[in-house]
Amino acid sequence: MASERELALEGKAWPFEEARKLAARYAQEKPAKGYVLFETGYGPSGLPHIGTFGEVARTTMVRRAFERMCPDIPTRLFAFSDDMDGLRKVPDNVPNRDMLKEHLGKPLTKVPDPFGKFESFGHHNNAMLRDFLDRFGFQYEFQSATDWYSSGRFDQALLAVLRHYDEVMAVMLPTLGEERQATYSPFLPVSPSTGRVLQVPILERNLDAGTIVFEDEDGKKVEAPVTGGAVKLQWKPDWAMRWFALGVDYEMAGKDLIPSVELAGKIVKILGGRPPEGFNYELFLDEKGQKISKSKGNGLTMEEWLRYAPEQSLALYMFNKPRAAKKLYFDVIPRAVDDYLTFVEKYDTQEPAQKLENPVFHIHNGVVPNEVKGTAGLTFGLLLNLAGAANAENGEVMWGFIRRYAPGATPEGAPFLDRLVGYAVTYYQDFVKPTKQFRAPTEQERAALADLRAVLGNLPADATAETIQNEVYEVGKRHGFTELRAWFGALYETLLGQTTGPRMGSFIALYGVAETIALIDNALSGGVGEAGLG
Repeated sequence: MASERELALEGKAWPFEEARKLAARYAQEKPAKGYVLFETGYGPSGLPHIGTFGEVARTTMVRRAFERMCPDIPTRLFAFSDDMDGLRKVPDNVPNRDMLKEHLGKPLTKVPDPFGKFESFGHHNNAMLRDFLDRFGFQYEFQSATDWYSSGRFDQALLAVLRHYDEVMAVMLPTLGEERQATYSPFLPVSPSTGRVLQVPILERNLDAGTIVFEDEDGKKVEAPVTGGAVKLQWKPDWAMRWFALGVDYEMAGKDLIPSVELAGKIVKILGGRPPEGFNYELFLDEKGQKISKSKGNGLTMEEWLRYAPEQSLALYMFNKPRAAKKLYFDVIPRAVDDYLTFVEKYDTQEPAQKLENPVFHIHNGVVPNEVKGTAGLTFGLLLNLAGAANAENGEVMWGFIRRYAPGATPEGAPFLDRLVGYAVTYYQDFVKPTKQFRAPTEQERAALADLRAVLGNLPADATAETIQNEVYEVGKRHGFTELRAWFGALYETLLGQTTGPRMGSFIALYGVAETIALIDNALSGGVGEAGLG
């Protein structure tokens, strides 16, 4: 039997494809620094968001895939915060905004914390990043740009930029407009008089002294070292310098950053380094197919997803087709949860090679927790429809039906199922209930519903979901529904008040035959809404 390493080397899932780039990078000799370095970047002017999760989750998947291919090469993941960037604008969602206005342009780690909790605004948002990553159990090492610049650990790389100043400018200037070209420099001095990060021309360069000369905000000429945190770099040269200084081996980025990746790749070669491996993932779209923008607020936030579904479903969403543009809005959540449950159900029965292609292998690093397996075969879609039919206000109502369907199941014994129940109730209350719209059955549908009522009334008490499903099919055929989709659509619209719905056999087995008959009676009597079982 092939070893896991051999299977990983042949794996077709995209994390293995990415990891093979790194395996090839170090096929001849191991990295001189002693490890392979993965990096993700973070701009701490705002709070972590769904894109932050996606980038760290995907990078972690590639890291774990590489570790299986090359178990003798250690790996590290740096979560790097660009916290020396100047504060460009005051965020809308923070207190003490007038105070922040006084500190525009200063490095984020020199801007007072508007929340009054941390040493600076940068420190506050860095803490939020660490809490965010810790919440999902990511293994990473936090790194601060302020720390690297001020400690001198970037000094040699910054001096390399100074030595290759003209070559770096030759790469950057053609990408800029005429007005920007006139003042551009890869170095952004920190004003000794105001503390602000300045975008000013560099008047002189002294390679021997390692200094630059610029005009400060007070009009005075200042000579400052490029080392020790007296300057920072524009972000594209900064990215390249960081790759060079740290020896970054892998970093992914959004499709919108492809030109920046290419520029940084040219600059890191000028400095004498090697660009990292990586790929460019597609961006998220809203339900109308428009690019999601944080400023527009037209997408789904991290908090919103996690209000309605577990983080494993979000990890699956990030795993699936990272190079394809995907819509990110509320309607994708139920499908993501059920796809996750399907992959979990398959996992234990699969051959070793198949397991490596299963997304949950990459979500759980090869070990799927037992707690996510105990869902009694119930899908999230089925739970949503149960919540709708029962007009559930809380999980207790749902568990009343679940205990009858699966007598051994309890909230304590099936904690993941209990979480799904809670999510289903919340999703139903927020999205399904406000849009429910029942319609009266047509004459054809009335006859079919009456027939279905009689059939259900004659079923044995131990009828299975499959038996019930077959009976529902037969009723539809008897009453002239040549397209059985129309028959099921009629059941959804007249009994559940929605245009789509569950597999009826499974739903009736869970909701109960007597309760379903009550729904039918309600529809036949001209009632609108649930049958009063909530």
